[in-house]
Amino acid sequence: MAGAAPATAFGQAVIGPPGSGKTTYCLGMSEFLRALGRRVAVVNLDPANEGLPYECAVDVGELVGLGDVMDALQLGPNGGLLYCMEYLEANLDWLRAKLDPLRGHYFLFDCPGQVELCTHHGALRSIFSQMAQWDLRLTAVHLVDSHYCTDPAKFISVLCTSLATMLHVELPHVNLLSKMDIIEHYGKLAFNLDYYTEVLDLSYLLDHLASDPFFRHYRQLNEKLVQLIEDYSLVSFIPLNIQDKESIQRVLQAVDKANGYCFGVQEQRSLEAMMSAAMGADFHFSSTLGLQEKYLAPSEQSVEQEAMQL
Repeated sequence: MAGAAPATAFGQAVIGPPGSGKTTYCLGMSEFLRALGRRVAVVNLDPANEGLPYECAVDVGELVGLGDVMDALQLGPNGGLLYCMEYLEANLDWLRAKLDPLRGHYFLFDCPGQVELCTHHGALRSIFSQMAQWDLRLTAVHLVDSHYCTDPAKFISVLCTSLATMLHVELPHVNLLSKMDIIEHYGKLAFNLDYYTEVLDLSYLLDHLASDPFFRHYRQLNEKLVQLIEDYSLVSFIPLNIQDKESIQRVLQAVDKANGYCFGVQEQRSLEAMMSAAMGADFHFSSTLGLQEKYLAPSEQSVEQEAMQL
């Protein structure tokens, strides 16, 4: 008889503006995790999502529909989404009843793309906070379209939005630059990619903005925004190509360290791997795979090996 499912569950809250690739990310990450042998449950928290490409374990559309809300309350799509999240917040017993039977799964929450929900509206933050009370440890995975890197003004705006989201959501946070496989279609970057992922000296962006007659009049404002971002020193990005297994693996390493999954016993992680994560060094799946070869059954080993060979 199988043992009881562990009380603590882990997962990702996938957030980001519309079109940043959240649903595609949930599909790609869920397939990668299943190839690694994890039991995955994808939860759709976006009532505007239609035609989901992944297998959905829980769909908020069963509780409240955006179209019904807009028709009944004469609201637009933005106001309707806010109402839907407030309605979910008021009916969290429904969500818990759906999640409790899935204990033992790794959760991926596909969240709405409305920026206000992650920067100043309280409903989504309250939902995440309540999940923490259910012993569900989440990492916020914030996707940003990489094409913003090609425009200094837009990149500064993205940095401000990312910082506001990190401070408001109050979860361990991983920022991603999505769609890296097509970034060259947007134009040439002014600096190396490391400059954007590590958010290095932003004064160079100000120099680029100064060459634009429009932004020249707002130099002092841009200087203050840049100073605010650098004073907090919180924002950095991981580049993501959802078609590349190594890229997904790097993201998963960062997420597992952020939510504490790498310190768990589900995959018999070693003390060496734990210390590597604690010291901020790169967490290598090779150490984990060595232990899995020791502890997993032969059929499970073959699944792991095939996943890493993809």
